[in-house]
Amino acid sequence: MTNDQRSRVIGYLCALGAGSVWGTTGPLSTKLYAEGAAVTGIGFWRLLLGTAGLALWAVLFQRDVFKVDRKGLLLMGGLGGAMVALFEVAYQFGIAGAGVAGAAALLYTAPVMVALVAKPLLGERLTPLRFALAVVVMIGAAMTVTGKSGAATQSAIALPSLLAGITGGLLAAVSYATTTVLARWTVPRYGSYRMLFWEALGGVVILAVVLPLAGHAPAPPPTGAAWLYVLALAAGGVVLANFLFFAGVRRIEATLTAVAATIEPVVGALLAFLLLSQGLMLLGWVGLLMVVGGVAAGYLREGRDSVVAVQPEP
Repeated sequence: MTNDQRSRVIGYLCALGAGSVWGTTGPLSTKLYAEGAAVTGIGFWRLLLGTAGLALWAVLFQRDVFKVDRKGLLLMGGLGGAMVALFEVAYQFGIAGAGVAGAAALLYTAPVMVALVAKPLLGERLTPLRFALAVVVMIGAAMTVTGKSGAATQSAIALPSLLAGITGGLLAAVSYATTTVLARWTVPRYGSYRMLFWEALGGVVILAVVLPLAGHAPAPPPTGAAWLYVLALAAGGVVLANFLFFAGVRRIEATLTAVAATIEPVVGALLAFLLLSQGLMLLGWVGLLMVVGGVAAGYLREGRDSVVAVQPEP
């Protein structure tokens, strides 16, 4: 295996790792809900704690993170922060209106969005096989999250609430897809640490302004256990998963990174089964196999292709 191929395999594994860490978000959030934490405040507090940790590390060991030009500030703190804030709010509307399964299924239309925009924006190839891979994984993810035993039917949800949920889920997918494409351009130029810090800080600032204006000022977690869960969400979902994700984006195309990260609902479904006794019906297990098969197919491609060399961080 050449250095190029090895680097791309590492990139794919990093993207898989990011999706796996993100898969813990559901069980941790479920524990938070049980502790009485407000849904609208979870995203704000985990972003705030994650950003504080990143800032402390930067002060001690990597102060150049705070140095950024105007273009980088606008792209990472402005656009990236807006996408983070949009995701945190829109996904909650998706869950409230379309249910957890429906919102997650809508979120995983993001790989197809990335596949469509990566060609005109990044010059990446949109081959029939690559697009088919994104579609298969998207369908498999949707089947996995909608195939839960005891899931509520969509017919039980009022139409206005369902429409709001669909809109929220699609906006969350747009924010995720936009962040993927943005990272592909900014990480090689500014570095993953700088990208992550300014994106998270921008999201915190925007949420701190928008949530109170919308009448949903973020309330702090009500118990000590809730604070521990928020800390775990910050360390995992905000810091570790994003570092892995950006490391993947540096080495492989945005489409494949987004496809690999869709291992998230599989990990979430397995953890829910093992820890929360939330099983899957046959439809869910078929979807699980489709996601794993699609991800495996992408991994096998990395052993043969060496289209994009690793892009070193500054």
